[in-house]
Amino acid sequence: MNPLYNELEDALGYKFRDRALLARAMTRFAAAKEEEQGDDRSMDALATLGDAVIDVVVLEHLIAGGMESKGELSLTKMNLVNMTVLRRLAESFGLHQYVMWGKGESGQEIWRSGRVLAECMEAVCGAAYLDGGTEAVQRILVNLGFFVSDGIL
Repeated sequence: MNPLYNELEDALGYKFRDRALLARAMTRFAAAKEEEQGDDRSMDALATLGDAVIDVVVLEHLIAGGMESKGELSLTKMNLVNMTVLRRLAESFGLHQYVMWGKGESGQEIWRSGRVLAECMEAVCGAAYLDGGTEAVQRILVNLGFFVSDGIL
């Protein structure tokens, strides 16, 4: 297991019970393919799950804070949960340094553009959900200042 995972867990504010989930969340499809690990060893499915779980956690947080209007909930969630915000969140603690990139991705430093880091952040949240439920994802988002930065907390 990657010795940097202790550091990553400290940054996230969450310790994984099943570190294999964290390792999977940190493995890009290209890296898994290069190492002949198979599709089920990459972050892709976890990123899809994480995308949905982040929405749920944010909506729970907003409703618990007293927001009730469907329109206000939808607009606030849309402003909070998007690729730009998730990418900045990932950049805030250097998530790219913990990811196992494919050789081409690493050479091109693919994490510097587009939605790649946001997808990595979603994968972390998907893995955390499988490991510890919505509480784990909420702990990570709160610890990283997700809600504070927008005055929601």
